[in-house]
Amino acid sequence: MPGTKKLVIVESPTKAKTIGAYLGEDYEVIASVGHIRDLAEPSELPAELKKGPFGKFAVDVENDFNPYYVVAENKKKTVTDLKRALKTADEVWLATDEDREGEAIAWHLLEVLKPKVPVRRMVFHEITQEAIEFAKNNTRDIDVALVDAQETRRILDRLYGYDLSPVLWRKVAPKLSAGRVQSAATRLVVDRERERLAFVSASYWDLTGIFGTALSGPDTGETFSARLARVDGHSVATGRDYDDLGQLTEKARKAGVVSLTEADAQSLVTALRASGVPIRVTSLETKPHTRRPAAPFTTSTLQQEASRKLRFTSRQTMSAAQTLYERGFITYMRTDSPSLSGQAINAARTQAAALYGAETVPSSPRIYKGKTKGAQEAHEAIRPAGDSFRTPQQAAAELTGSELKLYELIWKRTVASQMADAKGSTATVTLSAGPTGDDRVAEFTASGTVITFRGFLLAYEEGVDEKRHTAAAGSDEKLPNLTEGQNLALADIEAKGHETLPRPRYTEASLTKKLEELGIGRPSTYTAIISTIMDRGYVSKRGEALVPSWIAFSVVRLLEEHFTELVEYDFTASMEDDLDRIAAGTEDRNAWLKGFYFGTDNHPGLRSIVDNLGEIDARAINSIVITDQITLRIGKYGPYLEVPDPAGAVAEDGSVTPRRINLPEGMAPDELTAEKAQALVDAPPVVDRVVGVNPENGKHILAKDGRFGPYVTEVEPEAEESPAKKSKTAPKPRTASIFKSMDLATIDLDTALLLLNLPRVVGTDPESSAEITAQNGRYGAYLKKGTDTRSLPSEDAILTIDLAGAVELFAQPKYGARTASSALKEFAADPESGKPIKVKDGRFGPYVTDGVTNATIPKGESVDEITFERAVELLAIKRAKGPVKKRVPAKKAPAKKAPVKKTPVKKAPAATTTAAKKTPAKTATTKTATTKTAAAKTTAAKTTTAKTAAAKATTAKATATKTVAARKTAAEESAE
Repeated sequence: MPGTKKLVIVESPTKAKTIGAYLGEDYEVIASVGHIRDLAEPSELPAELKKGPFGKFAVDVENDFNPYYVVAENKKKTVTDLKRALKTADEVWLATDEDREGEAIAWHLLEVLKPKVPVRRMVFHEITQEAIEFAKNNTRDIDVALVDAQETRRILDRLYGYDLSPVLWRKVAPKLSAGRVQSAATRLVVDRERERLAFVSASYWDLTGIFGTALSGPDTGETFSARLARVDGHSVATGRDYDDLGQLTEKARKAGVVSLTEADAQSLVTALRASGVPIRVTSLETKPHTRRPAAPFTTSTLQQEASRKLRFTSRQTMSAAQTLYERGFITYMRTDSPSLSGQAINAARTQAAALYGAETVPSSPRIYKGKTKGAQEAHEAIRPAGDSFRTPQQAAAELTGSELKLYELIWKRTVASQMADAKGSTATVTLSAGPTGDDRVAEFTASGTVITFRGFLLAYEEGVDEKRHTAAAGSDEKLPNLTEGQNLALADIEAKGHETLPRPRYTEASLTKKLEELGIGRPSTYTAIISTIMDRGYVSKRGEALVPSWIAFSVVRLLEEHFTELVEYDFTASMEDDLDRIAAGTEDRNAWLKGFYFGTDNHPGLRSIVDNLGEIDARAINSIVITDQITLRIGKYGPYLEVPDPAGAVAEDGSVTPRRINLPEGMAPDELTAEKAQALVDAPPVVDRVVGVNPENGKHILAKDGRFGPYVTEVEPEAEESPAKKSKTAPKPRTASIFKSMDLATIDLDTALLLLNLPRVVGTDPESSAEITAQNGRYGAYLKKGTDTRSLPSEDAILTIDLAGAVELFAQPKYGARTASSALKEFAADPESGKPIKVKDGRFGPYVTDGVTNATIPKGESVDEITFERAVELLAIKRAKGPVKKRVPAKKAPAKKAPVKKTPVKKAPAATTTAAKKTPAKTATTKTATTKTAAAKTTAAKTTTAKTAAAKATTAKATATKTVAARKTAAEESAE
């Protein structure tokens, strides 16, 4: 029997807590913790489906791209809890986010729970009392078009990833992945590095003079700096006048721009310093200066500005923004619209007038329109929530760390967006110096801006990205009062040499901006795109810059040469537009997927491209020619240089084994110039060095540089002198990697023997009589006593720590060698377990625990930024996932063949609300034909029944399954 409470389902525990406070006792708010089901992995399909149409993708491409969904193993407990709560509810309110991802979560909940009570879809743009009340009174149906758009995106990524990734495994390296937007983003980073590789620096010189208003005596009066602009009427070259090949651009050559050499510049300095050279003001121009405030934040601009001003990664920014939204501090954080509601405009104008004065607010509100094509999902900018904004000082009572910093940034930007322009004037002065003794005339220019009315600058000033060409010397400084024809004195002058610079690498902020400009990705995907290409090892960070790996070069080259259209920026962007049309209900999901996969008149289709690849030369894909004699190879164990070796071994086919040179660790691709490569080739090769003889056994100790780094090894004297073929049964020689603090060229015999004899016995524990050893492990240096371990601060401590120091470490809480206390932070009791929450430092990094559940703190989030609410959320997410399953080796199946059972198509439950009537039933393995009318769109049925496999695989099947399961490690990108 239905109960008397309304069950409200949201995505996160934080959101549940905030909404629950507004809804009252008649509502029970539960978090689904994101999606509860997803496409099945092909390896996890029921046995009878593995050979059928679902076997390759878990999507039936021949039958309207019908997906096979399963409830995730770690969400079964969540589903059980939701069904239990449903039994005592008289209504279900689906209050997931308002974008297509949130709509899909709501639809999946409806399909899995199959409620027999009325269902309402509740959406809101901010979590405030007013917004929740409005949402309660304005519920709607599930938007099937939004669901179709999200489902199309998910299926598209599965098809793309599962068809292209295996090609990368075979031709580049195992465990790589290709993705619709991640590949385009990787290509952008690689293209920029290619530009830097091809860049040729150019040298140029200019002059900067210090000029004064006093014409005689030691006092030069008021002074200002000006930069040389022209010599004898010809403009002097600056960095922007050169192209990437180090030559003057055609435009500069046609304009008669001259490039000064060091000799030219020093000669002019000498001439101008000579006495009697007249200097006067030839022109003085003053123009009004106006500067407008930046628009309120979109997802993209928020990530860019948080990167510039707060040094946040995209992941940090969106994590903090998610918390702020769920706690009711800001509006929804995924949007590409900069517009503000009337309520927000009034709040910003009122606050600006109160804080900065009525004169800082213009007479009419500012209206902002987005420049991004296809703006969709949330239709208001990111701003403080409510009809009156909390100031950062007021918010500080509830917020700390990254959340407070981000809220302050959003608040400032929103208020400033409704304030008046900054006003002032800009003066530009031109000076003529000459003629000199050799009849040359030099012209200098300087400019200065004076702000007379600060306007919005009282609240906020937008940051800027790194620029390739810096501003000229002497610009934007305060100039003295000057008049045309006024004579000036030369106080000092200096010649400066410059080198042109390549375009800067992308940062997370500038890459997000570029993706938005190209129309690749959407607000909900920018963070996922950047995180994916970094997690896959295609891109790493050096400071703020994104540096591609050499393997990214191989992947991009393969995709460009054999999947050209799929990595074209325009084609990738057009797919986003198509998905937007599906979300708007103007494009049919099935027809679009059919065209993408099977082809159209204008597009060959993914299937056709993959089926007709032909031969791919893996060696060519993984090779980059540096010079005529030097080639970079991207090998299984990393990149290396290859050059002809006259002394190399001759193979049966007559080829000579080339010489290989490892690249220095950490070298960025653009640093491998032809000159650097030749220097590496010409450097004396590292040869094996005999360190000495082991006095215990007479064996030689060698210091060697191997594939995995420098090491020492112990060999028989005759083996070192005459390396014959090794017997397979011969014992392997002892080896040991040298520590990072050691130098291969200077390591001595005593140190080598200590390394070879590791683990080192430190002593016997006086209490337990157990032996304590010091050794190196996969995760660093550590002590071991029985089954108990303690981390050591460095590798060197393995050889130096004594028994007293070891006993002291074991007396501390685990991992106490790294922290003085076992807890980095302590919070109140967890609302679910009732136990106090602590943040601790573990072997794999910091984590949150309540003593029962441990949740790793995600990369990009620091311990200082973890709040109580975030800790509760991390623990809830971890509990929802359930315990980690151990892999059980596949056993040979019995010979008996299991019968194939048909999955019955269940009828949808009787509709109890309008929402239920308009929501199509979608079953697991069957999707009926679609029919559309102007009033409604009915899509096929998809069930989530997860079946137990009828029979275990045979040995051959297990091998095949393992191959399919490997795709899971390739992890096709999740676009939202």
